[in-house]
Amino acid sequence: MRKITKIILFLTIIFLSAKNVSAENAAGASAELSYNQSTNNSTLNFTIKKVTIKRVLERYSSPLTEATDAFVQSCKDYDLDCYLLPSISGLESTFGKFILPNSYNPFGWGGGYIMFDKWDDSIDAVGKGLRENYINKGADSVEKIAPIYSESLTWSPRVRYFMAQFEKEEANVRLLLDQNTVKL
Repeated sequence: MRKITKIILFLTIIFLSAKNVSAENAAGASAELSYNQSTNNSTLNFTIKKVTIKRVLERYSSPLTEATDAFVQSCKDYDLDCYLLPSISGLESTFGKFILPNSYNPFGWGGGYIMFDKWDDSIDAVGKGLRENYINKGADSVEKIAPIYSESLTWSPRVRYFMAQFEKEEANVRLLLDQNTVKL
């Protein structure tokens, strides 16, 4: 299963990266590959974030796995650390496993009593809420968000714990990509 996941990851990244690749004729029969660094790197980075989030959620058998795209979209839309929202869900509900039935609220948002129609809706609402009501008002770190978001004195270190898991997995994904990079 891990081998299949690695192959799919590799092919996905190659496919997404290939959109911006162009060949330029150089001396003789050789060709030089070039690409738009900013667009390509941004696309690749978000792809890596998506794969990372999905792999960690799968490890926890999380129902949020199906909402991986929503996590990445929210981080893009609201300029958030891509691992903040999934990490909060890890702490608040063990990645969506322990919530009020059919609430689709893995964040404990509104004490966990706010109901959403689907995971994507809660991810977007909490991403927007964090941006507008926390970060834009100066709570621009996990430690500054913590006393507003939760009464628990251990909230920020526990969110940081999950963020570190995502960062460690991202390092593994990048290592995997480096090992499978085709050198021309």
